[in-house]
Amino acid sequence: MNLRKEKPVTPTAFSILLALSLRKRHGYELIEQVNQDSNGRVKIGPGALYGTIKDLLQMKYIKEVKDQAQPQTARKRRYYQITEKGVGALEKEVSYFNHAADLARERSKKYIQKRA
Repeated sequence: MNLRKEKPVTPTAFSILLALSLRKRHGYELIEQVNQDSNGRVKIGPGALYGTIKDLLQMKYIKEVKDQAQPQTARKRRYYQITEKGVGALEKEVSYFNHAADLARERSKKYIQKRA
């Protein structure tokens, strides 16, 4: 069963798409949400964040959007939102990870049974 027809996204891209699945965010909010989603296991620095954002924009998985609530006098922040294409990519990755987790559980049970 081939669950990945397109090139898989990187772990950093997956984490960003997952964070954007909740709502639009700017860079620092993305870093914080990725940290929260991963229970501190994934830490993204500014270089990796903005490099991955650039890639996701080119793939049309995310788009830059304006924040209407941002005052004109505030420091300009760029906000990003996941696109339908990005949601599709995220769903494919989740499907792949679910399938891989099922295989891992099945194989670990067989391994334990062999050792018993």
